[in-house]
Amino acid sequence: MASAIINQRLLEHLNTGILLLDSKLNVLYMNPAAEALLEMSGKRGVGVFFPDLAIESDEATQALYEAIRSNHSFTKREAVIHLHNHTQITLDYSASPVLHPETRKPSLLIELQGRDRLMRISREEQLIATQETTRSLVRGLAHEIKNPLGGIRGAAQLLERELPSAGLKEYTNIIIEEADRLRDLVDRLLGPRQIPRQEQVNIHEVLERVCQLIEVESAGRIRILRDYDPSIPELLADKGQLIQAMLNISRNAMQAMLEALPAIEQPTLSLRTRTIRQFTIGHQRHRLVAKIDIADNGPGIPMELRENLFYPMVSGRADGTGLGLSIAQSIINQKSGIIEFSSQDNKTVFSIYLPLE
Repeated sequence: MASAIINQRLLEHLNTGILLLDSKLNVLYMNPAAEALLEMSGKRGVGVFFPDLAIESDEATQALYEAIRSNHSFTKREAVIHLHNHTQITLDYSASPVLHPETRKPSLLIELQGRDRLMRISREEQLIATQETTRSLVRGLAHEIKNPLGGIRGAAQLLERELPSAGLKEYTNIIIEEADRLRDLVDRLLGPRQIPRQEQVNIHEVLERVCQLIEVESAGRIRILRDYDPSIPELLADKGQLIQAMLNISRNAMQAMLEALPAIEQPTLSLRTRTIRQFTIGHQRHRLVAKIDIADNGPGIPMELRENLFYPMVSGRADGTGLGLSIAQSIINQKSGIIEFSSQDNKTVFSIYLPLE
């Protein structure tokens, strides 16, 4: 008896989710890790038909029955599981036929290992590395472009002084103006060049400023919804740069929605703030993080753009420069944060994570 109590306590302290099912796939036991993964308390979960709690597919359910019948174990990697509350998670799981420790009847031991967090961390590390590589490439390219541009501009100015006719100066003016335009484009590719002016910033003041600008630019055609967490503390940052990052994302959302009119009945921009404790960004764990969601009900991001969305010059609009999101990601990265997104028809959400330490 004492041994059974010790074994149960050990199971309750595991990070791996453990379930015991009977031969009909009804839940006999689930440890706290399984409760957390499946979003169901043990008291409510015991006795429930397992596929009603979490299901991958009908074929996967038959595989569980077959494991009991044939007495063979199996493992699935990165299985997409649909939970009872209509949410979706990704798991590694193993199914092993066992005998119930008390009744000795055929049972099935399920081990669950959540993959969503690990996959997200891996994606973030890849995104951060990609941003660093892109910035290094752009800095090198900018240097190679700006040097000859300076020479072209200077030569055009000298030539302008020697021209015999004022009418010919129109051509040198074109050279100078186009050289300046290319220089400005390269400067925008490099992102903010000034040293950040660090100060205590209220993130909701930043978002309210963005709301004002969006309302003016959209001429009131965009409905703006706010869902703020007033407990979020101030953070040390450059207020102007934060406004720029949030505005770039919000402006993209605004333009996408307005271009989709009249297919969208009411273009809506939603701003939501929350705090998250013990959150990992890339390879670094933070005690407290602010999460800012900027959502719209536009047509969504085209599938072919999603992989490279934060690269410079990537845009889904004919007249877009493709620099807004790249600059926003660069600004947030400077604060050890990151921007992620999810997109589907009628809903796109950009999530900005900012450490609050």
